[in-house]
Amino acid sequence: MADHFDQKPWLKSYDKHVSPNLTYPGKTYWELAKEAFIKFPDRAALHYMGHTFTFKQMDELSNRFANYLVRNGVKKGDVVGINLPNLPAYYISMLGVQKAGCVLSGVSPLLTTDELKNQLKDSGTKVLVALDALIPRWKAAVPGTGVKHVIATSIGDYLPPLKAKLGKMLKKFPTAELEPIEGVTVIPFMQVMRKTPAEKVEVKVGVDDVFAIQYTGGTTGLPKGAEITHRNFVSQITQFTTWVDMQMGVEVGQTAFPLFHIAGLMVSMSLFANAIPQIAIPNPRDQKMLISTFKKYKPDIIGNVPMVYLELMKLPEFRALDFSKLKYFASAAAPFPPEYIKEFEQIVGGAQLIEVYGLTETMIITALPRNGQKKPGSAGVPFPDTVIKIVDPSTGATMPFDEPGELIVRGPQVFSKGYYKKPEETANAVRDGWFHTGDIARMDKEGYVFIVDRLKDMVNVSGYKVFTRELDDVIMEHPDVFMGATVGVPDPDRPGNEMVATAIVLKPGIEKSDAEKTRIIGYLRDKVAPYKVPKKLEFMDQLPTSAVGKVLKRELRTILNPKAK
Repeated sequence: MADHFDQKPWLKSYDKHVSPNLTYPGKTYWELAKEAFIKFPDRAALHYMGHTFTFKQMDELSNRFANYLVRNGVKKGDVVGINLPNLPAYYISMLGVQKAGCVLSGVSPLLTTDELKNQLKDSGTKVLVALDALIPRWKAAVPGTGVKHVIATSIGDYLPPLKAKLGKMLKKFPTAELEPIEGVTVIPFMQVMRKTPAEKVEVKVGVDDVFAIQYTGGTTGLPKGAEITHRNFVSQITQFTTWVDMQMGVEVGQTAFPLFHIAGLMVSMSLFANAIPQIAIPNPRDQKMLISTFKKYKPDIIGNVPMVYLELMKLPEFRALDFSKLKYFASAAAPFPPEYIKEFEQIVGGAQLIEVYGLTETMIITALPRNGQKKPGSAGVPFPDTVIKIVDPSTGATMPFDEPGELIVRGPQVFSKGYYKKPEETANAVRDGWFHTGDIARMDKEGYVFIVDRLKDMVNVSGYKVFTRELDDVIMEHPDVFMGATVGVPDPDRPGNEMVATAIVLKPGIEKSDAEKTRIIGYLRDKVAPYKVPKKLEFMDQLPTSAVGKVLKRELRTILNPKAK
């Protein structure tokens, strides 16, 4: 039965250059991208700390990587894990993986030894590209996983000679001597690049073959590998580049999104496919590097997580930059606090802030229009060919406009194969063709989506629902608060019930004190219903965050849980 979501009210908010239905190329990623490498061989493809790679050089280097895989028995469909920050070896490897017909799997360098071992075993990774400085971790994790080759790179690889020499002498970057692992070939990345031929490699794969297995916490249990096909990924690139009106060969991009995260992977691969130079940022928290590379390369487009923008806003050097060439900032992976948006836009002038929303399994599904109406606090409207509904998580009934419920979605970018070797998890997440995100959201009558909370982060206070994301937004409007995050923890006074607990990072110069707690609690009593006021409030120097700057509420629950202490 048709409902109000089937009317697609969001289409009226599309920019004029965006069609509700797009034509998708029906190509694998490399079939799509190689046109840029052929047309613009001498154009800069990647800037890394003073070293610039052209598209021709990236093509040749990725050929060498692909040849290494093929000549060492790595076959079509085998998994290659990349366990690196944003270093040249990551960009080279992820292109080479596509040429060799293999499956890419991003592996966070922040994983513990046990987490790394679990992911390598679960994915069946055959080749691991890793950082030499992390050798104790991967040397302990690799045995017993099925990994046959470890290719180790260094932060100093591809640095200009003087920088590399000084870096080693002054110990500016960590390094380690490679050690053997029984039954595993351990080889330096630069040796692969020097000794493997650069002849063309293009192992044939189909559009419905797996492009990548990207790991996500999902809704329950251990991390799961989301299988993303070439059709899913190329559809997403088509949607994204259309939405932001990306122009082939005429822009420069800077992003600190880690490549092992789906947002960083998609943006980087989109830039390559559109012959757009990109700037490698190994450490997204290195604000000096972000500012210096901005000055040097003058990017037109920038993509970061909100935390990076919030930290940059504190710096006079950032506020003093010339943003006149910049077209837009993209923000993803976490909500941009609405109370900071106006200040941010005043700093950057006419550049647009485009918030996007998605998950590993879906990639981007909503975004604010490039030129159209921006609603603070909104994640925007659905991408072309993407349909969203807001439903009651208990009954599946569609919710009225402006009423919260679980966001479900379908579209060409939503993973079509499900979770790797986890049919039960897949069946739980995908029902009747709809992916259930586990996010609580509402949609207004114009089709703009507002993310309210994660379903698992919603707090039940004696039967009353508290959406922590909404409470966080109210808390961060307080003039003394820089950052705040709310979770539900067991109520020691009422067994079986939860209470609201909040952690707050105060702005510089504001003293942590009981009097400050009293002021903030008093402010909240005037702003929200009594059952939403935190029963527990703690000041922290910083909130626990992931590699992409997302607050880790699971860790925060442990920190604030009175029973855990």
